Amino acid sequence: MAKPRLREIYESDIRSALQEKFGYTNPMMIPMPTKIVLNMGIGKAIQNPKLLESAVQELEKIAGQKAVKTKARKSISNFKLREGMPIGARVTLRGERMWEFMDRFINFTLPRIRDFRGVSARLSGSGDYTMGLKDQLVFPEIEYDRVDEPRGMNITFVTTAKNDEEGRELLTKLGMPFRS
Repeated sequence: MAKPRLREIYESDIRSALQEKFGYTNPMMIPMPTKIVLNMGIGKAIQNPKLLESAVQELEKIAGQKAVKTKARKSISNFKLREGMPIGARVTLRGERMWEFMDRFINFTLPRIRDFRGVSARLSGSGDYTMGLKDQLVFPEIEYDRVDEPRGMNITFVTTAKNDEEGRELLTKLGMPFRS
């Protein structure tokens, strides 16, 4: 199987550019993406468990890998939520699937967002980047006719970067369109 396109670009161009810019002496110091986590919380799943099933199927289509249902950590009586009730879904992408998803997300999905002017340039403080989407319909894998209701999700790009400056530079070189 051939290497993902974005990984080849990273290994041929981006690694050397990052090493030159930050003056790394050891090649293991160069930041790289380690995983991507897609997380979807479905609060209405408490009343209607079938919503969770459709959300899991959509997340599996988007990621190309099986999703895991997440459960409530503690009970909240005002929301009629009990500890252990399924209330969301999550997928963690690593390796080849991570590179393929990142390439599709940056080049196909982000441009499909209405009135898109770039993503926020705020990182977590440790070089990781989390962003939220209001609607899963921006993914080309989702069929518009089969969606019962729009659901948002969080996407977290986890990197080996030590700080935000290194993480932002890595993601910018990979093609993430940050707002200036």
